[in-house]
Amino acid sequence: MKQKYVLSVDQGTTSSRAILFNHKGEIVSLHQIEFTQIYPKPGWVEHDPLEILSTEIASIKTAVAKANLTFSDIDSIGITNQRETTILWDKFTGEPIYNAIVWQCRRTEKCVKEMKKKYPLIDELIHDKTGLRLDPYFSATKIKWILDHVKGARERAKNGEILFGTIDSYILWHLTGKLVHSTDYTNASRTLLFNIHTLDWDNELLELFDIPKEILPTVHPSSYNFGYTSEAITDVKIPINGIAGDQQAALFGQLCLNDGEVKNTFGTGCFLLMNTGKKAIKSKHGLLTTLAASLDDKPSYVLEGSVFMGGALVKWLRDELKIIENVEETEKLAIKAKNSGGVYIVPAFTGLGAPYWDGDARGLICGLTRGTTKAQFVRAALEGICYQVYDVLKSMESDLGKEIVSLAVDGGASKNNFILQFEANILNTTVKRPTVVEVTALGAAYLSGLKSGYWKSISDISQNKEIESYFEPMLTEKERNKLIDGYHKAVEKAML
Repeated sequence: MKQKYVLSVDQGTTSSRAILFNHKGEIVSLHQIEFTQIYPKPGWVEHDPLEILSTEIASIKTAVAKANLTFSDIDSIGITNQRETTILWDKFTGEPIYNAIVWQCRRTEKCVKEMKKKYPLIDELIHDKTGLRLDPYFSATKIKWILDHVKGARERAKNGEILFGTIDSYILWHLTGKLVHSTDYTNASRTLLFNIHTLDWDNELLELFDIPKEILPTVHPSSYNFGYTSEAITDVKIPINGIAGDQQAALFGQLCLNDGEVKNTFGTGCFLLMNTGKKAIKSKHGLLTTLAASLDDKPSYVLEGSVFMGGALVKWLRDELKIIENVEETEKLAIKAKNSGGVYIVPAFTGLGAPYWDGDARGLICGLTRGTTKAQFVRAALEGICYQVYDVLKSMESDLGKEIVSLAVDGGASKNNFILQFEANILNTTVKRPTVVEVTALGAAYLSGLKSGYWKSISDISQNKEIESYFEPMLTEKERNKLIDGYHKAVEKAML
């Protein structure tokens, strides 16, 4: 019998990708296309939904062609996506009524402040129902902004002419030939509109944000037959059997399926997720409670902490400051520097996420002297990424009531050995990098393939897991504490 493959549609913040996996979880083919980042005003971030769609479809077709395969060789498709990013589109034509408002966008800060003033208990209400907090990061205020600012949008939404979706819903709708308007638990749980305990859209929250229920997708478990691709796109009908937001997909791909297991994705941002099983832990340290990718309609929960500027900080060094030509050279420069020379970079370009949640904080560089070198500056930037991860992980340990013994990592920046070694040093814990670092796409593939029977069980996919590198801590407690204290003093200055 001819071997088949599972296709992951991996739609990220800066690029659209398609990855083919075989039964061993190995990458057979990958194609990636970057797309335009749109910054209309300071703090605003947008994407063109049509460009996202066209680059994703092109990536799918190219990845299959690169492997000398046809779409008949594809068992099923899993979708994973940048979360919270919001699109509203015409139900009949598929045309977006406005650009996608990206998760990083802070345009609704004023709206958030006004709602908190009008409803003093709204943050507590939202946290109890959704596990989140009222912040521009999530989808609800982005939807509200589009409905309020695009002429005729609210009326058309109430008439059932407009659809809302996170990126997964938008891609699913188009891949199925405009037939399926759905999402999964993980993406729904990032909107501020989905009750993570009842597993349904919450009418009270919809009323608070003035969002018509008619525009919302149906919600299913992450491993589910969402529909089939249109033959106009893939020649044959292929089942789409998995959807998960990128961070939950990565947690599943890392096989962090037991209580207390943690992963960090070093992507555009950094996202730490801890599996808490059937228990929704309410954080006392600014972390979020959200839904994990699921194989059935029984909810599983995670604690999450978000770092807004991870790999994006390195791209800032390359694209804006132009002090490096490519991201790969940062590792050599950081190692060459030996230390940062007392320089700290707090990358609060769009505010600070967990555990601070200060939207007004801004990026800060301190400790510069006449003798500061380019290598030290680059090293300080990479260290700045790691310190943010430290803050989140320590908050998780406090909520869980015990120390984390190891951290599983993935994402583009996890290829940087300096970052992982420095992370192990300041966390004083083992950092593990898998052989296949594309675990976000792998997680989506697993969710899809488990539903189709391509993989028979969790134990079947567990045989695929291999650790490529272990990074062990190499600092004394005194050295570690001195570095961390210096960073926390810099954070205080960034929050003034």
